[in-house]
Amino acid sequence: MKSMLRNMKYAILAMTLTMSLTACLDKVPESAILEEEVMMPSSNPTKAFNEAEQVLTGIYARMMSSALWSGYLTLVPEIQADLVYAVDGYSNAYGDIWQWNIRPTNPEIEAVYASLYAVIANCNFFLERIDGVIGCQTSDENIAYLEYYMGEVYAIRALCYSELIKCFANAYDPQTAKEELGVVLRSKYSTPESSHRASLYDSYQFVIADLEQAETLLDAENDYYGAFYMTRAAACALRARVALQMQDWETAINYSSQVIDHPKKTFDLASATSLYTADMSYFDYMWSYDQAFEIILQVGYTVTSYGGALGQNFLNFNNDYTYYYPDYVPAEWVLNLYQSSDLRYGSYFASLQTGYDHGLVWPLLVKYYGNQNFMQNMIYHVCMPKIFRLAEQYLIRAEAYCRQEQPNYSLASKDLTKLRATRFQSGGGNISLTASNYIEQIANERVRELYMEGFRLWDMKRWGKLYNNGEGFTRKAQSNSLKEGSSLKVTLDNPLFTWPIPQHEIESPGSEVEPNASNK
Repeated sequence: MKSMLRNMKYAILAMTLTMSLTACLDKVPESAILEEEVMMPSSNPTKAFNEAEQVLTGIYARMMSSALWSGYLTLVPEIQADLVYAVDGYSNAYGDIWQWNIRPTNPEIEAVYASLYAVIANCNFFLERIDGVIGCQTSDENIAYLEYYMGEVYAIRALCYSELIKCFANAYDPQTAKEELGVVLRSKYSTPESSHRASLYDSYQFVIADLEQAETLLDAENDYYGAFYMTRAAACALRARVALQMQDWETAINYSSQVIDHPKKTFDLASATSLYTADMSYFDYMWSYDQAFEIILQVGYTVTSYGGALGQNFLNFNNDYTYYYPDYVPAEWVLNLYQSSDLRYGSYFASLQTGYDHGLVWPLLVKYYGNQNFMQNMIYHVCMPKIFRLAEQYLIRAEAYCRQEQPNYSLASKDLTKLRATRFQSGGGNISLTASNYIEQIANERVRELYMEGFRLWDMKRWGKLYNNGEGFTRKAQSNSLKEGSSLKVTLDNPLFTWPIPQHEIESPGSEVEPNASNK
């Protein structure tokens, strides 16, 4: 199968990558070019083709960055929200984030911003030169591959811009989006462009345009579960997520349905009730080995080429390989959300002894304990970030059904019941949504299913007053939690739900990047 060969080819190229392109908003684009002739029209079409593959692999390699899905981009919004508590004696990792002392000079925020734009710069480099590479080819098969690669790059650029918008722009309101600030849009590599922020409306339209380009170049025949590369199904999953953020309920239903009801039946929810091995369910196997029919797109790792360790700050077992020294433990209110028949609890949490002097025993997050193949190489708490899972698509469609002009709570209930049926012991997963309870039920289900996958802060931001009457959250101290921050109260009008634009972007020579309210 072509898609399987692409995964294998990606893994091989990831280990042999020799090219790296870098760029940031405050750099002249030309300064990032390491080789003048890369991906230029050539009398040697094989060389040009290979260079295009190398640049594409460089894009995927940049996506491994611990500033992105394997680190800050996933963890910072969850730690900032109400999902975890800092433990007395912690290492101070993400301390300012947890205490909401977030400034435009915060290194994690700066790293997310710079790393997303670095991936975008590489995408722009590829798109700027790909037509020339295609034009010099004599092989129809190579041309087909290159056109498919171009679809991948359009979708990756859309993904990165969608993340920037989510982090650094306010929640989308169709009535005001044309007046709200979005992000700086860059579509060129070698040509200088304005550093003005586009409107929020135009920023999302740019993402949609890229995804429409990707749709014409990617095809469902090459969709494959557990993919390390961008597929049409992943592009559809992104379109559904973006539509949800834009309150475009019809589009969210359409695209999530394309994934859920895939013509090849490519994806399926990982069952927590059926055993894959003698002691491990399909759901457990997804987290222990990064393999499942449910995974639409993940960042591909090998034991010699991998990114950040998502589980490090929740376990720190490799401090002495005897005890656990978590910086953060799950909030008690989260643990209480799970019913006794909900098998996700046992997959995500385990009550373990910590090595701190206070001897805390608490249900620690073991969801990211680490890929067991990696642990055989003494690589702990590293697993492949799952950028898109089928479960999220069910959650997207259920919410969109409830929020469309003519709500359909019945279909929404069926989607959540279908999801929960794969996670609960027999008979425990049924759920009924109504006009009065749907947002609370969906919000809780998103916590139970997507815990620590990078959604919570942004969900609260986009829901606004619809969720908890806009009251946000109030932390209540729990066993051995750090005093500073354990009683924090945050309402949903707090400007820090939108991250500040990094200060160096605003102050760099010639910059016209406008700040956010959270910059002040």
